[in-house]
Amino acid sequence: MKFWQLRFTVGLSTLSVIGVCAVFQIADAQQSRVTPRNSQNEIEIVRLRPNFYMLAGGGSNIGIQSGTDGMVLVDAGSTDSADRNLAALQTISALPVRYIVNTSSDADHVGGNGRFAKAGRSIFAMGSEAVGGEFAREMTNGYAASILSTENVLKRMSAPTGKVAPFPSESWPTETFTNLRRTIFFNQEGIEVLHLPAAHSDGDSIVYFRSSDVIAAGDIVDATRFPVIDTKFGGTVQGEIGALNRIIELSVRPMPLVFQEGGTYILPGHGHVYSQQDLVEYRDMIVIIRDIIENMLKQGMTLEQIQAASPAKGYEPSFGAAQGPWTTRDFVRAIYEGLSKGH
Repeated sequence: MKFWQLRFTVGLSTLSVIGVCAVFQIADAQQSRVTPRNSQNEIEIVRLRPNFYMLAGGGSNIGIQSGTDGMVLVDAGSTDSADRNLAALQTISALPVRYIVNTSSDADHVGGNGRFAKAGRSIFAMGSEAVGGEFAREMTNGYAASILSTENVLKRMSAPTGKVAPFPSESWPTETFTNLRRTIFFNQEGIEVLHLPAAHSDGDSIVYFRSSDVIAAGDIVDATRFPVIDTKFGGTVQGEIGALNRIIELSVRPMPLVFQEGGTYILPGHGHVYSQQDLVEYRDMIVIIRDIIENMLKQGMTLEQIQAASPAKGYEPSFGAAQGPWTTRDFVRAIYEGLSKGH
């Protein structure tokens, strides 16, 4: 596997290229992994395939398919990183963003929706402007790029009449779906948007780029911590494991010629790119912790007793956190609550 990595520092009006480097190749014993930096001014561009890139360091990871039809994005990063992400994005292609696919309603995934959509151009604008397509203009927020998600993502981002929505309307999805699969054919590539319910939340999607052999998994996979299971919005550990199994089924390893480049790239919501084997190990970790907690529940242990027993201790050095927005205790509690309710 070869990645090509560009690192950009974005100031008020300047964009300077800091470096270009080949990151790793499986044929070599030395592998280095791409991890987003913590600097407020740094965005990394990682080229995964000739026509597929990842932006890291501006909220969530952003997947980018680029071609003669324009660009398709998976997620849009955070609001405060939108301008820096957009500046980095414009170094990839001069063609506009056509679609933004949201994998969830999390603020660090959808915060840049409005900025990217306005800077982009809806595919429905092609030909409509010439004939004064006012209906198309209204339906696309002035020919802004389309924002696609499950219907539950739109519900989380908007609000009932009379209530205050958590996100401005220009960031809301403009196209939604309720079934388990939505397809797009763009840049001569089939793209599947697959709804995997009740995993990280009840609105999760993964995006499978079939020719590129890249799966953007959103926060179903988080290479920096234990996966967030948002029980408030329908997340469950059983759904999380089921979603990981589905991604594993869709992906392939570079077998039998393991010395050659190849295999599916899995783009997590945060952190370095995964292979299928990485994802199997990630899935197994969650299954092991789930089974330990389930066994403790059968013994009649309370949540406090389970927390004291540290069922995730073996994995805490790599994925645990004692403080912050998602701690090891939060992860254990989410599994406990789900199992207690039978899911």
